[in-house]
Amino acid sequence: MSASVRKIIHIDMDAFYASVEQRDNPALRGRPVAVGHGAKRGVVAAASYEARVFGVRSAMPSTTAARKCPELVFTPPRFEVYRSVSRQIHAIFAEYTPLIEPLSLDEAYLDVSANLRGLPTATETAAEIRRRIFEETGLNASAGISYNKFLAKLASDHRKPNGQFVVTPTMGAAFVEALPVGKFHGVGPVTAAKMNGLGIFTGADLRRQSIEFLRRHFGKSGGWYHDISRGEDERPVNPDRSRKSSGSETTFREDLTEPADIEAGVIAMADEVWAWCEKAQAFGRTVTVKVKYADFQQATRSLTLATPVADLERLRRVSVDLVRTVYPPAKGIRLLGVTLSKFGEGREDEAQQLDLALAP
Repeated sequence: MSASVRKIIHIDMDAFYASVEQRDNPALRGRPVAVGHGAKRGVVAAASYEARVFGVRSAMPSTTAARKCPELVFTPPRFEVYRSVSRQIHAIFAEYTPLIEPLSLDEAYLDVSANLRGLPTATETAAEIRRRIFEETGLNASAGISYNKFLAKLASDHRKPNGQFVVTPTMGAAFVEALPVGKFHGVGPVTAAKMNGLGIFTGADLRRQSIEFLRRHFGKSGGWYHDISRGEDERPVNPDRSRKSSGSETTFREDLTEPADIEAGVIAMADEVWAWCEKAQAFGRTVTVKVKYADFQQATRSLTLATPVADLERLRRVSVDLVRTVYPPAKGIRLLGVTLSKFGEGREDEAQQLDLALAP
């Protein structure tokens, strides 16, 4: 890569929570492990690669996971340990660049265009970082290296687990053209199915569409799809963005219709949100649950509390109460999200508010 081209690394820890548990408990190594509670209302926070073979995945109800893999071992999450390991990993990142954009406890973008170690290539930098992570934590990381964030993230999935892959400027467009659209970050199963229905199966098919066509069928996202089909993404690595909220959302492989599955998904998102809040020591008063249906109609439910949410159980409880206001769902739910906002001290005399806005 030339000096004028960004050098972006996307680091993604391999099955992070589950790998930490297997590292700390030798009896779990080589076995299918789910981080989470195996109780009736439990949910899988993370699954080891051995469990994924059976179709076990995060945000899945524990009862479903146990049916898919009778030998599955449940271990309760230890978020304080995961946060501690995450701090170790980020300390390693900081030895190479100040331009670090964390995405979660186990994932981050690094701009190493001018790395602090003076390593000549981003490939060497990524390899050294991954080696250091293993030496200091005993955990494996995968890395994607490219000239923008979109391609770096795609590349990090290309050699998982415990590998790395480079997408250079000369191969970027061709790399995107060859991939199924379902592999693109930001294109969930339902969007991929919609694209397939329009005759768009690969990046090459997507690139052939005009921006007007894409905007007509996908709204504001059409411009993004137009750019990424050409391997273009101008977003910088942003290390100092001031976060006013913490949110997490996921698109499910199959639409959810059963209350137990819906609530398990919301609880999993609340757990992700709380992990960041505890790490950042940032606590908010407004809980928002986002629901996107199979037909892309969206509902949001929000509750503003008099005081900041102070513990995970309260966040879970409020989130579940909010999602229950959409019952019974008239159609399948493809995406669920939980956000905590209004960080800072609350006012005791402020009234609680419930926003039941329905947005298209």
